Amino acid sequence: MRGLIDIIARCALAQCQRGATAIEYALILAFIFLAIVSAVSQFASGSIAMWNHVAEEVNPH
Repeated sequence: MRGLIDIIARCALAQCQRGATAIEYALILAFIFLAIVSAVSQFASGSIAMWNHVAEEVNPH
């Protein structure tokens, strides 16, 4: 009887996709987060460089 319960439990776990789907969604969200952080970082670097250039041009005058 114990062996039959183990077989049924393994079959049920093999058919369960909720855990795999949750992991896939978590990976997708992590990649989107990394893309956003990268884009914001590049934008910030460009913006800082622009404002530094403006400050350098304004200060001498």
